[in-house]
Amino acid sequence: MKHLNMAISSHTHGKIFVFYWLPVILYCLLIFIQSSYPATDSLPSIPHMDKLAHAGAYALLAYLLFRVFQLTRIRKSAVLLVILSALSSSVYGISDEIHQYFVPSRMADIADMAANTVGSFMGAIAAQIILNRQ
Repeated sequence: MKHLNMAISSHTHGKIFVFYWLPVILYCLLIFIQSSYPATDSLPSIPHMDKLAHAGAYALLAYLLFRVFQLTRIRKSAVLLVILSALSSSVYGISDEIHQYFVPSRMADIADMAANTVGSFMGAIAAQIILNRQ
């Protein structure tokens, strides 16, 4: 019986990894790779479009992290879920801005860090609203 429980548990952990953690890991990798290339002026010349792109990117990361953190014991505290998701996403965004300091033709930008943080909180709040409605 213990062997069966371990097999079920292993299967469940595999599904959790694939459906919850893997999207977070792949998305963080995508952000890192994209920010490792020299800067381009590919965004349209709409004022502050780059800040909207930063906010959107980190809103999605916070959303994905929220899904992961819902699987933990803190799922009972909506406020803690939002804060942990947003802060985790923000810290990744800040670390990525620092990483860009070392990439040719890129720079670490405080305004981008702020956009990452605002987007992170927006994404975490959106996740709280959307995922708890289901």
